[in-house]
Amino acid sequence: MWCPVRTTTRQQTMTSMKEHDSMTRLILVRHGQTEWNRVEHYRGRADIPLNDTGLAQAEATGRRIAVEWGREVVALYSSPLTRTVQTAEAIGRHLKLPVSPFQGLIDLDMGLWQGLTPEQVQVKWPELYRIWHTSPSEVLFPDGESLAQMQSRAMSGLHELIRRHDDRTIILVSHTDVNRSILLGVLGLGSDSLWTLRQDNCAINVIEAAPTLASSSFTLVSMNDTAHLHAWAGFERDYGGAVHVTSVNDPQSSSDA
Repeated sequence: MWCPVRTTTRQQTMTSMKEHDSMTRLILVRHGQTEWNRVEHYRGRADIPLNDTGLAQAEATGRRIAVEWGREVVALYSSPLTRTVQTAEAIGRHLKLPVSPFQGLIDLDMGLWQGLTPEQVQVKWPELYRIWHTSPSEVLFPDGESLAQMQSRAMSGLHELIRRHDDRTIILVSHTDVNRSILLGVLGLGSDSLWTLRQDNCAINVIEAAPTLASSSFTLVSMNDTAHLHAWAGFERDYGGAVHVTSVNDPQSSSDA
């Protein structure tokens, strides 16, 4: 699914851009598929590597980014977990850029849920499972954290990187719940809207950030763009290429974390 968007979250965005004449482009990417995406398990901080499909998805994503933004990208940041670092490394090879692990992009700490299937969680924590799917802002994961804690960390890190790379283009590789929380922050929506946004494996989101006196003002340019995965799936089907990617319609591709 590709969702082209052009919207602002504050009325002063255009005024701010004119006053400062600078804009930082953020290319926000979700990691490729893991075995715990293919067969649904809650991942969170569990350090799961990409599977073969995920590695191919990351390669296709690197090619897409290199073609569209390659000459503009000055830095590549990733959550320190293996699945995001592997995705970022595939992108970095096409851009000849090193990967900088960044703690602000690390996944939601799901505590005791990590490694369990949804069915196992539903049996052990039936009420908390229900709340997670109806009012996620109210959930504090057992031995973990809340969405509010994660979003605060992610948005704080985002503003830090915007200040560090004013008027440049940078890549951020993270996780579905982190990406959703950043997008909700950009759109000015609360955490209970978490399930209204989709983040497929290796989806690309493009955000423009203009500095203001307070922090940053955002424009969401595009969201959950996976056209590059369709393109490479077509190449593999028609010409026998080596890239094996999962269709964005695969229900496992949009699962949590």
